[in-house]
Amino acid sequence: MRVIAVLNQKGGVGKTTSTINIAAYLAKQHKKKVLVVDLDPQGNATSGLGHDKAQISSSTYDVLLGKKTLKEATLATQWEDLALLPCNPQLAGVEVELVGLEGRELKLKEALKGAVYDFILIDCPPSLGLLTINALTAADEILIPVQTEYYALEGLSQLLSVVQKIREHLNPELKLLGVVLTMYDTRTSLSGQVRDEVKKHFNDKVFTTMIPRNVRLAEAPSHGLPVMNYDKWSKGARAYKALTKEVVDRG
Repeated sequence: MRVIAVLNQKGGVGKTTSTINIAAYLAKQHKKKVLVVDLDPQGNATSGLGHDKAQISSSTYDVLLGKKTLKEATLATQWEDLALLPCNPQLAGVEVELVGLEGRELKLKEALKGAVYDFILIDCPPSLGLLTINALTAADEILIPVQTEYYALEGLSQLLSVVQKIREHLNPELKLLGVVLTMYDTRTSLSGQVRDEVKKHFNDKVFTTMIPRNVRLAEAPSHGLPVMNYDKWSKGARAYKALTKEVVDRG
């Protein structure tokens, strides 16, 4: 079982889009059993996989606080091998409730023990609080989406120092799976400059596949679908198909 945390403390860089689409291709194309854990209080992975956040009774919140088991809170999706641990608005207050608990950084890791999936993808919130620390403690690998824009590398050093602290104190096995460039626009020289800058910092950890700016990719979540079900011939779909193969190969 590979547990991958998808994170970047900047919002809007394509974390949820990457989580949903890699998960869908893993399940459909590669015949893997996959669980998406929605750990972002905004709940976009939940709605992006076709569930209404407002209608959810058991969620990540209940699992982290030990009120429900992983099995009890997990929902099926319309894709046979793809399951979802959903999020509802209660998750926004969970960090306050976790603070006083012993082993608060380990709650997700404990909940995932004994899970029977080939891949678990954790969609992290855009912050470096207790939820993200739980994800990093539970994960084997980290995937970092980086938007090809002016401030792309800002904040990444802070993120990497948190990862280093997690390695030292909580999860020595944690490794960087890779950095994926998102919203890449071949028409602008800025995208190329950012790509070169990221490669200078991360070398061979940068995935070959870059995710382009793509209207179909942006539209798909509003229909509760991964892009492969919304428009499988779009540039965005082809990119995520290729990226998923790289994720599998790097394992």
